[in-house]
Amino acid sequence: MLYSFDLHLHTFFSRDATDSPESMIDAAKKRGLSGIAITDHDTCEGVDYLRRKGLLRDDGEAVDGFLIIPGVEVSTQEGHLLCLGTTLPFMKREPAKKVISAIHERGGIAVAPHPFDRFRAGIREEVLNDLDLSAIETFNAAISLNLFNKHAATYAAHRGLARTASSDAHQASTAGISSTSYQLPELSLSAFLAAVPNGGILLEKKLSFQQFMKKNCKNWISQLQSPSPKKH
Repeated sequence: MLYSFDLHLHTFFSRDATDSPESMIDAAKKRGLSGIAITDHDTCEGVDYLRRKGLLRDDGEAVDGFLIIPGVEVSTQEGHLLCLGTTLPFMKREPAKKVISAIHERGGIAVAPHPFDRFRAGIREEVLNDLDLSAIETFNAAISLNLFNKHAATYAAHRGLARTASSDAHQASTAGISSTSYQLPELSLSAFLAAVPNGGILLEKKLSFQQFMKKNCKNWISQLQSPSPKKH
């Protein structure tokens, strides 16, 4: 059966996001999604919160037909990196290779988000080349210029890596606007993680100009308030 997921979004546990985990879930359900990954900036508080609320199961099974994928967007020494399928201790500004090793040790997968967006802290190509990734986020709905997504798609094809599309939502109104669908034997975390490296079907839709400005203004303010990860 085909299941659709938003693999990159933020709740109010990220400093630059505004809405609750429940709001993000409700919005994704309204768009017909089967699950979302909670990828707050450098914290797994949102994941822990949903676990306490009974909306995320330790055995990786869906709750009421909806799957929460634990994760985090780590601000590594070289740029942002998505951890999917597990949680991590605080690893901000650690080398990307070290973070990926920790992800794999915990049974998760690593995805490079918005790697070629020159206005955000994506991991650059010379570093990506040496990383053990399961996929490249080749469509980020909040990308500043289309050519950055196109560059990511070209890079993924060159390396033979799977592609993903995500909203990078920081408000519930944009959760699930872009997504990736996979043929799975069941709706579970283990089935999802096994499918990602094989690639899925991408729904690619960008934020409107108003949505883009609302989201990115908060990002820019947040970046001004704290040091950015080291770029190469």
